Amino acid sequence: MDPTEKKKIWSWAFYDWANSAYSTTVMAAFFPVFFKTYWSQGTEAVVTTARLGTVISISSLMIALLSPTLGVMADLKGFKKMFCMVFTVCGVLACASMGIIPAGEWLWALIAYGLAMMAFNAASVFYDSLLPFVASRKHLDFTSSLGYSLGYLGGGILLTINVLMTMFPEKFGLADATQAVKVAFFMVAIWWLVFSLPLAKNIPEPKTNLSSENLLRLTQQSLRKLFKTLRDLVHHKNLALFILAYWLYIDGVYTVMTMAVDYGISIGFESKDLIAALLITQFIGFPCAYYFGTITKRWGPKRPILVCIGVYSVTVIAATYMASAWHFYLLAMVIGMVQGGVQSLSRSMFAQMITKEASGEYFGLFNMVGRFASILGPLVVAFGVTVTGNSRMGMIGLLVLFVTGGWLLALVKAPEGHSEQKR
Repeated sequence: MDPTEKKKIWSWAFYDWANSAYSTTVMAAFFPVFFKTYWSQGTEAVVTTARLGTVISISSLMIALLSPTLGVMADLKGFKKMFCMVFTVCGVLACASMGIIPAGEWLWALIAYGLAMMAFNAASVFYDSLLPFVASRKHLDFTSSLGYSLGYLGGGILLTINVLMTMFPEKFGLADATQAVKVAFFMVAIWWLVFSLPLAKNIPEPKTNLSSENLLRLTQQSLRKLFKTLRDLVHHKNLALFILAYWLYIDGVYTVMTMAVDYGISIGFESKDLIAALLITQFIGFPCAYYFGTITKRWGPKRPILVCIGVYSVTVIAATYMASAWHFYLLAMVIGMVQGGVQSLSRSMFAQMITKEASGEYFGLFNMVGRFASILGPLVVAFGVTVTGNSRMGMIGLLVLFVTGGWLLALVKAPEGHSEQKR
């Protein structure tokens, strides 16, 4: 690997280190707990779960509708990096605003969370679309896995600091745990912005045939191109099959990520146990995500993804029987082993199946599929707990998504050049 490519790979991967602070400290850890205990104090657990699941679905729907068009526009205007940074700043501001929303204002908290989540996901569209321009084809699996690996490490480090702040606020000059959580929201915003700078500085904007059209015409042009891409999928059945499989299994993955802490609180676990489990996931995820990027030289990306899906299927069944904190710790260890693998290898497998020049367009579609997946999963959980009145029944519905997605992925022909096709 030449020094120029190495510098770009590490600068790109550090954005995962940057934005994982939000997905870990805010999305997975503090917001679900704070939403129940501070912004929605006195409200039944079933109601808060339904509210949280609903806002995640609405946010996901909006970004799902926007991301393909924005991706095409980024291709046509050469704005991949610029759009990534614009949405990063929007996410940073929305995240920081959570630190000043007073107790009881659950609606404002949900609005800030929804906007931050939209910005986070939108920035990820353009971050992912830069991957084929950062690394050569033979280094795509490694680069994608490196990003997720650094994300787990960076997110885990900041989460550890933030957890210590809530446990020992006086040692950090804070009044109490509530103030510590509010300060944590500001810290995440700063972390996200500062560690995005290597990407902004060292990754050049990919060259493209710039369009001179105005915004209205460009939007029309991008929509036409998007519909053409969707029509073209009919002639690229292997890619279409992969997208369908990805839509189903990643639905389950994202839902487990965003609803696990809420689920744990709803069935009676203490928040300290849930945060500890998240830390376990982060620090196990760091080496495991990196490892998954190395085994593709022998097995290709598809087989490891299938293994990860199988592990998730077993996990959602086991989750319904959890009764002690150590059960949650054990499941956190298992999830940490496979979460980064299924995400990073799905991203790199897709990058190998598309053309480099249309990466914004296709990754817009890729992220649209992921966001639409994020709509169904939380609604499945919200519907399950509302109808049954039993919080334990929420996650079990995800089993259908994992099993069906895994079956469809097994039918996908692996990208050229991997050992799966050489055998």
